[in-house]
Amino acid sequence: MSKGFASNFRLYLIAFLILGGLTGIGVRLVFLHVIDRADLLAHVEKTRRQIIVDNARRGDILDANGHLLATSRTLIVLGVDPQSLRPEDEAKWPRLAELIGMPWPELHRVMTTKTRGPAPAAAAVPPAAAGLAFNVMPGNPGETTDETALDDAPDTTGQRPIRWARLSEGVEESVYDQIQALGIRGVYGNRTYRRTYPHNALAAHLVGYVNKAGEPASGVEAYADFYLRGQNGWREGERDGRRRELAQFRTREVRPVDGYHVFLTIDTVVQHLVEAELQHIARQFRPAKATIIVSDARSGFILGLGNYPSFNLNEFNTAPLDVQRNTAITDQLDPGSTFKIVPAAGALNDGLVTPSTRFDCMLATIEYKGRTRRFIPDDHRYDHLLPVSEIISRSSNIGAAQLGMKLGEQRLYQYARAFGFGERAGFPFGGEIPGMLNAPEQWTVPDITRIPAGYSVSATPLQIHYAMGTIASGGELLRPQIIREIRDASNEPVYRFDRQVKRRVVSEQTARSVARMLQGVVRRGEGTAPDAAIPGYEVAGKTGTAQKLVNGAYSKTNHIGSFSGFFPASRPELVITVIVDDGRVPGKPAYGSIVAAPSFKRLAEQLIQHLDIKPVDYTAGARLVAMEGGRR
Repeated sequence: MSKGFASNFRLYLIAFLILGGLTGIGVRLVFLHVIDRADLLAHVEKTRRQIIVDNARRGDILDANGHLLATSRTLIVLGVDPQSLRPEDEAKWPRLAELIGMPWPELHRVMTTKTRGPAPAAAAVPPAAAGLAFNVMPGNPGETTDETALDDAPDTTGQRPIRWARLSEGVEESVYDQIQALGIRGVYGNRTYRRTYPHNALAAHLVGYVNKAGEPASGVEAYADFYLRGQNGWREGERDGRRRELAQFRTREVRPVDGYHVFLTIDTVVQHLVEAELQHIARQFRPAKATIIVSDARSGFILGLGNYPSFNLNEFNTAPLDVQRNTAITDQLDPGSTFKIVPAAGALNDGLVTPSTRFDCMLATIEYKGRTRRFIPDDHRYDHLLPVSEIISRSSNIGAAQLGMKLGEQRLYQYARAFGFGERAGFPFGGEIPGMLNAPEQWTVPDITRIPAGYSVSATPLQIHYAMGTIASGGELLRPQIIREIRDASNEPVYRFDRQVKRRVVSEQTARSVARMLQGVVRRGEGTAPDAAIPGYEVAGKTGTAQKLVNGAYSKTNHIGSFSGFFPASRPELVITVIVDDGRVPGKPAYGSIVAAPSFKRLAEQLIQHLDIKPVDYTAGARLVAMEGGRR
């Protein structure tokens, strides 16, 4: 009988091969489960585990009446995984390029570029090494915003496969639905929020903006970011070989908390009227800058604040940084005659004068503390001694200087500080500066005649506005406020801001007396600003015209014209300040009575209608004046 179909050698060879294979499998299993176990588990964990950040929606910014000034719009960040693309889908690529508005050659380049490298050493660190710190694109399982974080390990040539390439930063959801209908595997979107400003340039210096990196850069956006930004959520889970989330393996989940809504004190209509008037000023006088501020006389809340020039919040990246600055609080200027309320109110409050006390305003010099002081000359000559009321209404530099001398350097300085000059008004954001008001020991010989007239002192437009607001409020310096209320995502109130008084500056009786004197400023034939008068309404205010410093000397052709006032004078509701920097008036200086007072009137007349401001009974006002005259 034969030994069989195979020789012993063949049997031994087959047995050896089988035994060798089993041994190799065993050795491999030892490497997989013992020696290389930790490294392999880390790789599997990196491949399957994922941390998905669920972005919170940033809160809205609204005006006092609930009109949107800033909101977050849902957009899709579209990307592609070039490793997942199928050849049969290439015919759909031109349609994709058309939908997202991307040039076809550029899209073709992105879709066909599958590797990058060699990669820097730091890029090889797996995202998991940072715990929950790395950023993951919301709405798409396991896909991160960091393109390098999705790359697999480099191959032997040092090239890294690309697993995510951005196609578009913002696709509308309706467009994304059409992209999904194309069925191109590997092209997907991640839902995100993009900040948008429905009114474009309206209140740009107040609202501020969120930059391209998603960081609040200025205005309320930056100041109230703690309330607006909310708290991102996240979830931890696993994904399959096609990078899809396996919801059944989701282990931990923290839901996002949307940001709070911030309600401002400004009124969109008031703000629109302010900016429309600034455009009118720009067309008529071609100034370097201009500012208008409107506030509630009783609370100090800002109802409107605008600067010229301004910029579009939705196109902030095209606006020069100089234009983005809120010049109402960052730039200082000589207040000019608007400052004269300080020596007048101070002298009245200290009982040194009454509204009828008269001064010789035809003097060129005066002896003061043993030295001859020269006055800033007035524009007009007078045929009689001027009472304090006419010093204000006719804006006499000589009269204001004598009121300052009545007070003396120290008391004049103290009243100026009390009115808010030389210190920040307390505007909550934007880099407010304190202006300039030197202490008396730093004054030069002429300063006692210069400072009462609004020279040798510098202030921001906001300081000038709230100094006038001190008279309107009854003698109290109010803190400027721009935020009225904070509400949560369910529109429930969280915090409400109320009127804040910084200090009492003068008595209520003094404030009323100054208010009555300021009414003379707008009387025709008596005051410097008859063009600010509003028929049927009591208007109180003060013009200001200051020569600008040019090359270290005061210019006779470059002026800052202003008008700051309030109405109704005996029951103030609104304070309005108009400041025009370097306006151009053919053949004459740009006095405040020319470039600012008419704007005050135009704006006030429109606000009367919008806010339904009622006139005050003139008979009652006349009786008060008569009573005061009888006491004298």
